[in-house]
Amino acid sequence: MELRQLEVFLAVVETGTISAAARRLGSAQSAVSTVVRALEEDLGAPLFTRTSRRAVPTDAGLALLPQARRLLAGAADARAVVRDAGDGPSGPLAVGVVTTMHPVDLPRLLHRYTTAHPRVSVSMRVVADGSRGLLRALVEGELDVAFLSWPFRPPAALDVRPLVRTSFRLLLPPEHPLAGDRPVELTDLAGERWIDGPPGFGNRLQVDALFERAGARRSVRLEVPDVSTFPRYVAAGLGVAFVPGTVPVPRGVREQAVAGDTLVWELSLASARPTAERPARRAVTAFCREVERDARVSTRGR
Repeated sequence: MELRQLEVFLAVVETGTISAAARRLGSAQSAVSTVVRALEEDLGAPLFTRTSRRAVPTDAGLALLPQARRLLAGAADARAVVRDAGDGPSGPLAVGVVTTMHPVDLPRLLHRYTTAHPRVSVSMRVVADGSRGLLRALVEGELDVAFLSWPFRPPAALDVRPLVRTSFRLLLPPEHPLAGDRPVELTDLAGERWIDGPPGFGNRLQVDALFERAGARRSVRLEVPDVSTFPRYVAAGLGVAFVPGTVPVPRGVREQAVAGDTLVWELSLASARPTAERPARRAVTAFCREVERDARVSTRGR
């Protein structure tokens, strides 16, 4: 069995006909048919049921399909590893981001990284359920690295590097009755209208956990994906909010002390632990080094 035979087999499966596979591969139909017959003879089983219009995989063909894809992917990875060894990192790099990236100058960082590694193409992605979704995408191999805010223990399969660390601040609208010099209790805040991120966002998970530990419940009345805009909604009187210490607060919005434990917000860079099966691992390593150069761990607001 040869890789070329598997490539032809996969083309027939994906296009559905010998003629379409031949067009994709830039080969003659007779050549594709010859390769398929040779593979069937080698494996000792028919791989397709041929009709006048379609080439339908048999049970044997369906059984071969995932193995063929795995072998071809492994061959592509091997080529990438050899190529990268001489020319440096190359290929696509999928970077997950949260909506609040203001503590990191991402455009400047990406400019420096892509200048140093011009053979790497970067795609940035967001997910609907925030940091929780980014963690899932990393574990499942959909992302190579991700900026996220995760207040809990991360999966063992991931490396997580803290970049920015700061305390949360409670913001109240102007003239709010709880504003004052004395810290307020969480139980006093449970009945307020809350502004927070959607479910799965790190700041939402952390504040929810804080109230749960205090034995109190709160109601999020306004979900906003970008935490850096929370102060504007607070200023408009739409509710109260916790924000990281890196977020600018406009005049008129009250910063209120809260009794009990101080909440800490952390922006981190997470990546899957490198394995031999990941051809982008050198690109990931290089990217992580650039990020750590650009954003050292901060203890502002502690």
